[in-house]
Amino acid sequence: MPIVVFLLCIYMLKDYKIILASKSPRRRQLLEGLNIPFEVVIHEVDEIFPDGLPMEEIPVYLARLKADPFTEELSHDALVITADTIVWIDEMVLGKPNDYAHAAEMLRQLSGKKHIVVTGVCLTTRDKQVTFSASTDVWFKDLSDSEIDYYLENYHPYDKAGSYGVQEWIGYIAITGIEGSYFNVMGLPVQRLYEELQKF
Repeated sequence: MPIVVFLLCIYMLKDYKIILASKSPRRRQLLEGLNIPFEVVIHEVDEIFPDGLPMEEIPVYLARLKADPFTEELSHDALVITADTIVWIDEMVLGKPNDYAHAAEMLRQLSGKKHIVVTGVCLTTRDKQVTFSASTDVWFKDLSDSEIDYYLENYHPYDKAGSYGVQEWIGYIAITGIEGSYFNVMGLPVQRLYEELQKF
């Protein structure tokens, strides 16, 4: 990408105070990779969505829900980034596991199959809101019980949708193919986010 385009994007965003509303260390790491200054501010919300939403709309709904607490307190120069990631398999959502047994159940469900990782992102200012989503297809090999136990005992992925982190040991040994953004599977489609920030 020409340096002038990158500098133009940074210049256009210089009037905004960027806020990332996420507890996820992966999202923080990925946003840092764009070399855009930001701060982290979090409001807790109940991540509940209505029944019957299409797959792509679920994480967008949740990302918008996470932005709602900010709307009345935003200064004119603030831009809030909220995001949510789901894993979709067998026409159902896999969110974050409740405990070891639940995580093991999820990984057995992913074993030997393709699933879809969808991240919804919401960009919010006092005057404007833009949402989008990105989807990535991921294929897992057949996982043995000992592999599942080893991963859960050593990595404790209880803060991750689908009970796994693509950047961790399980990603190295289990993933046989990815179609789409790798970083989306980590929790933030940074290439698409960069494009949307340029347009913003």
